[in-house]
Amino acid sequence: MTRKPAAFRLDDPGVMLDGDTAPKKAKTAPKERARVTHDATLDEPLSPDETNTALVPAPPPVKSGFPWGKTLAAALSAFVSISFGLWATQIVEDLFARAEWLGWLASGLLGVAVLALVAFVLKETFGILRLSRITDLRETADRAAAADDMAAAKRIVARVTSLYASDATTAQGRAALAEHDGEIIDGRDRLKLAERHLLNLKDAEARALVTGAAKRVAGVTAISPRAAVDIVYVLFESVRLIRRLATLYGGRPSGLGTVRLARMVIGHLALTGGVAMTDSIVQQLVGHGLAAKLSARLGEGVVNGLMTARIGLAALSVVRPLPYLSGRPPALSDIMSELTKFGSAAKKE
Repeated sequence: MTRKPAAFRLDDPGVMLDGDTAPKKAKTAPKERARVTHDATLDEPLSPDETNTALVPAPPPVKSGFPWGKTLAAALSAFVSISFGLWATQIVEDLFARAEWLGWLASGLLGVAVLALVAFVLKETFGILRLSRITDLRETADRAAAADDMAAAKRIVARVTSLYASDATTAQGRAALAEHDGEIIDGRDRLKLAERHLLNLKDAEARALVTGAAKRVAGVTAISPRAAVDIVYVLFESVRLIRRLATLYGGRPSGLGTVRLARMVIGHLALTGGVAMTDSIVQQLVGHGLAAKLSARLGEGVVNGLMTARIGLAALSVVRPLPYLSGRPPALSDIMSELTKFGSAAKKE
């Protein structure tokens, strides 16, 4: 005789487990409605086969294969280095054979070239390390401000003070921060204090740099005869603006450092969706007030200037060692008002 499936609660007095007896205090045992039998086989550990079937199998590792590209680059680099060394040695030997003073001259020039190469590599390395230091400072400061970490904020302020130890424009701010060094201040407030004392003057200069670059781009592209000239000048001015902002905040980028900094700025623009102008800004520029005040050529120049300003504002978010905590970051609308005044004045002239 089979029993139909039924639902029951384990704390129901009518549910009995094997080995349980009716309570002694009860006058009559409750009517048994279900009995739960313990299965001893469930206590046994699973076999390896059963364990494997109980888990979701992990995806097989992707085999990347042999790094042929890196091997090719390394082999070509070594071959070029050996070839250059043999070529330089042969040239020096030939000059020695022709005239001893020519050989010594070639040896001296080659030595100067090697020394310059070593100095260039060291300069590029230190420039990249300095940019990495500023990037790490900003990311650490973001986390410390979000967590209001007092100890972390104190370490960050010490690092920023050390970064500007040789900067005469921050001497007064560093002295003011030293007076508060032993005081108990919340982490976020300590970062705000460092931002006001160390970066206020630099922020004002940075805004002037961005506005000046945007005005120059607007003026040059408004009078340039070809679009190719516009593109070249905008690229030139943007790269120079990025380098000047990085130098202002202590980055001091060199050649390869500038390339890396440009990649970081482009990545920030792509992340924040600022590569293209938003529809609202374009509508405000062309449709609402600016088109009535400016000629079409000046309007194009102002648009190019705003694009340069957008790149400069993105660079500020990359090269600034501390996030904006105590003040409002410069906005594109502020630069747009300056460019509108500049375009109106240029049209009157």
